[in-house]
Amino acid sequence: MTIDWSAFTPLSALAGGALIGLASALLLSLNGRIAGISGIVGGLFARTAGETGWRLAFILGLLAAPALWALFTALPPIRIEAGYPVLIAAGLLVGVGTRYGAGCTSGHGVCGLSRLSPRSLVATLAFMGGGFATVYVVRHLLGV
Repeated sequence: MTIDWSAFTPLSALAGGALIGLASALLLSLNGRIAGISGIVGGLFARTAGETGWRLAFILGLLAAPALWALFTALPPIRIEAGYPVLIAAGLLVGVGTRYGAGCTSGHGVCGLSRLSPRSLVATLAFMGGGFATVYVVRHLLGV
């Protein structure tokens, strides 16, 4: 294994993490809502009165952020090393996992852990453990 030191960008990673933390803290303190993306997107389909506006604004902010970033610096190249069937299967598995886990990695890993939620700690350990195991099996056992 080699490390691409030119891709090591601690300042932008720190800034991004700080912005994620700030956004989730503001959403919790101002709206009383957890910044879990699966819950925010899922809530758009529930059509609850007074809930659509902030949810749309949050999702639009997520989509607009890369465009805003591109005004100041070049975006990294997108390289996806999987075909459409694998991407579709992975997306469906993530969707099922967020339903079983009562939330996604952003809801549990960012917001839940910061609130010291035991359920979020277990969920985050399961997400990370499953990811580590998958990478190990795919890369080292299957050689893909």
